[in-house]
This record gives sequence, structure tokens and C-alpha cells, in this order.
Amino acid sequence: MRIPGNQSRARLLGAFYAAVALVAGTAIFYPVVRGNKVYAAQEKEAGHAADQSTSLNDQTDLNVTVYNSNIALVRDVRNLMLPAGTFRLKFMDIAATVNPATVHFRSLMDPDKLGVIEQNYEYDLLEPAKLLHKYVGKEVTLVRSYQESGTTKREEIKATLLSDNNGPVWKMGNDIVTGMYAESYRFPEVPANLYDRPTLLMSLENSGPRKQQIEASYLANNLSWNSDYVLTVARDDKNADLDGWVTVINNSGTAFRNAHLQLVAGELNRVIQSGGLRADMAREMVASKAAAPQFQQEAFSEYHLYTLGRKTSVEDKETKQISLLQGSGVPVEKIFVVNGQSYYYRNQQAPGAPLKDPVLVYYKFKNEEKNGLGIPLPAGNVRVYQKDSKGGILFAGEDRIDHTPKDEQVSIHIGNAFDVVAEHKQIDYKHVDTHTWEFEYEVTLRNHKDAPIVVQVNEPIGGDWEMLSSTYKYTKTAAFAAQFNVPVAKDGTSVLKYRVRARW
Repeated sequence: MRIPGNQSRARLLGAFYAAVALVAGTAIFYPVVRGNKVYAAQEKEAGHAADQSTSLNDQTDLNVTVYNSNIALVRDVRNLMLPAGTFRLKFMDIAATVNPATVHFRSLMDPDKLGVIEQNYEYDLLEPAKLLHKYVGKEVTLVRSYQESGTTKREEIKATLLSDNNGPVWKMGNDIVTGMYAESYRFPEVPANLYDRPTLLMSLENSGPRKQQIEASYLANNLSWNSDYVLTVARDDKNADLDGWVTVINNSGTAFRNAHLQLVAGELNRVIQSGGLRADMAREMVASKAAAPQFQQEAFSEYHLYTLGRKTSVEDKETKQISLLQGSGVPVEKIFVVNGQSYYYRNQQAPGAPLKDPVLVYYKFKNEEKNGLGIPLPAGNVRVYQKDSKGGILFAGEDRIDHTPKDEQVSIHIGNAFDVVAEHKQIDYKHVDTHTWEFEYEVTLRNHKDAPIVVQVNEPIGGDWEMLSSTYKYTKTAAFAAQFNVPVAKDGTSVLKYRVRARW
């Protein structure tokens, strides 16, 4: 018998198994009610039919709904031939990160006639070290090679494994031998409590037909998805193309092939469990892009559901990218922003000298249908690109957006302006009376670009204030803020002056 090596999987699942040991290591009991009869939660061993098993060969349909909180709901439909009465079913090829407490098993044909009496999640996976450990106190055949007269020969030795703590201890005849004495071991059989893959072991009661179509649904960890967007802005900064992608990451320990894929966007409330399984880095990237939208969107509770219009496969340890949307000719606006600070009344480092502030650069557009968009945008990173003078595409910056409903504005901060300088200076301070002060500020904006711009200046103003004078029109954007839109000519300078009276 070939013993498959599963060390990497066992290491990956170690943390998870520790967290669910109290749940999975013991049986989960379900009282089964049919008519007026209640079946006991613990069955008798006598009278069992032969154990049944089911694998992916019986699967007829698979639906995977992935949430952006590192979990997925798996619905696995299979056609089975089941005996009548009480029997055990080995349900194989489930996600290794299944939460056993969330498993729901039912018949789609006659649910009242097929029920679960007892359920165990078996995760003690078959691997060489565990197989050896299971044979403590039993006889094993040790195989080793040696040289004799220039030829290689093999010998087989029967030995009893006395202990396997920090290394094996063998009894060979009257001798006690320690260490890895052999090159390989031969075992008479695989112990019943070792499995080559994670398995649900169910005790079922069937009083219906033998042929059954069943569905097993469960929550699994380490399946996640996120959105990524590429905004390609034209040279004139007037319009752009937006491509949206979803990235599905599968570290669940099993592959999902030929599955219906759904994605749920929104802030899902979950109970925090102690322990958990650490997600490894994805190792493979598979991209599939189509000209037409592939996802259909609909509202679901307080979330949004995106359903892929075709079946797809997501392998274990795979990252898959699928096109979400494609918008072309989306009108955009480039905005330069200066945000004032509350400490402008003093400058300890250089008294009398102005304070420089960064000039933030944003691209803004509206998520509406006439712009080629108009579907709720899941939260994700937006990477901005723009063509240079020779037509080459260059990276211009990136930002993260929150979940954005349709018809809402999207603002993307790409960085700070290199050729625009903003300087703040407080030029007057007057104590009018016990509770009243007057302040006057000067904001100098210098534009070294070869095109005129408009700079949005946002100023924090404390207290109960009124604007006494300003060189540019202002808007009171909040109780403690005023906004000015200041045009600056190419290679030009504009100076914003405003005076405020405030009471505290």
C-alpha cells in the first residue's frame, strides 16, 4: 500500500484542529424526529449495514458562496445509493477547514425519511509519522539495505514498536533498539482512525428509497475574495477607463471544481472564535477576462450578491481573478486639495516664516449608469495609470475605496502634487474682548505646471465664527470649516487672504 505524504497539509491545519478539537474530537448528536417517533441520539453498534462512502464522483452540483470575511458557504449536492435502516456514511472530499458545527445534511428527495443521528468530523490524516505512532505496541516489518560482496541486498526484520516519543524504540528479539533503524516500514493495514483526507463520518437512518439526492452545506474558513480596480486616465485628465476584478483566494485545503460561484459584499457580523487557521500566501494566479460583464448583481439582505454567470473551478492554494466590470469613457475630474491645520497661529521652528502644506491630488468620478458603471462597487484597491507623451502606460498612484453604492461619488487620492506649492501664514491676531478674537490668514499658492489649475483650500475654524473678509468666495462646509476654490494660472501665484471673528 502506498502511504501518501500529507505533512504540509497537517502543518497547515494544526492551528485549526487545536481550535475545534473540543467540537470535532467528539460526536455531535442530533435527535431525529419522524412522525411520533424520536430516535435516540446515540445508536447501538449492532445491526449496522456496511459503511457507505461518497466522494466527488457522486457530486452533481456544487455552489460556493464566498464572503469578504474569510469564510464561504459550500453547498454540495450528490446522488447516492443508500441502504435502509441505520448505517454509517463516510462523506469525503469536503473542505479541510470546515466548521463541523455548521454542517447541515438533508435529503432533497424525501427529507422526512433520511436523518442524521450522529456526526463526527475525522481529521486525523494519514501520514508516515502518524501511521508509525498508531503502531505502538504492535509488530512492524522493518526494511533496510546492506552491502555484501559488492551487491546491495535487502533484509526484512520483524520488530515490535515499544514507544514513539521523540523517536522510535524497538524490541528485536531480546534486544531494545532505538532510532530510525530502517529505510522503510511495512504495515499490515491502515488503522481505522486514520484518513487520507478530511472526512465527515455520519450515522444515518433511512426509511425512504435507496436512491437519494442529498445536499451537505457547511461553512469553511480560508476562502476569501477582494476587489481590485484599474483606472486608466487619459492624458487630458478628462475621462478614464475603469476595469474591475474580483480575486478569489482558496486556502481551504480542497479544490472546488465546476462550481457555481457567488460573492457577497458587505460588513458581516461574526462571533470571534479563539484560535483559527492562518492563511498562507497564494502560490498561483489564474486570470480569465471577458468582454461582457460576467457577474450579475442583486441586493441580498443588507449586502450585495454577485453571481458568476457560468461555472468555474478554484483549485486549492490558488488565486483566481475574474472580470467584474468594464467602464470606458468615464468622466473624471482632477482635484488639488490643501487641508489647513489647527496649529497655524504659531510656528515655533521658524517664527514669522510660513508653514508649507502638501497639495493632495485626487481623481473623482460618479458611479452612475450613464458613465458605463452604475453597479455597487465592492470595497477594494484602485490603481491609477496614465499614458506618458509617447503613449506608454505609467503607474500614477493607488488608493482604497469602501463599498460604494450606485450614484455615489468615488474619490481616489493618488499622491501629492510635485509642481504646486502651498504656504500658510497667520498675519494677524487680535483679542477683541473676553470671549472674542479675530484672526487673519494668508495662503499662498504657486503653480509651476504648464496649465492653469484650481486648488481647493479647506480651513479649520474653531468657535462661533463669522467671516469678516476674504479675497475668494468661501463655503461653510461644516460648523468648524470653510472651503475656498482658488484658481491659479500656469506658472502663476494666487494669494488667499481671509479674516475671521470667533467667540468661545
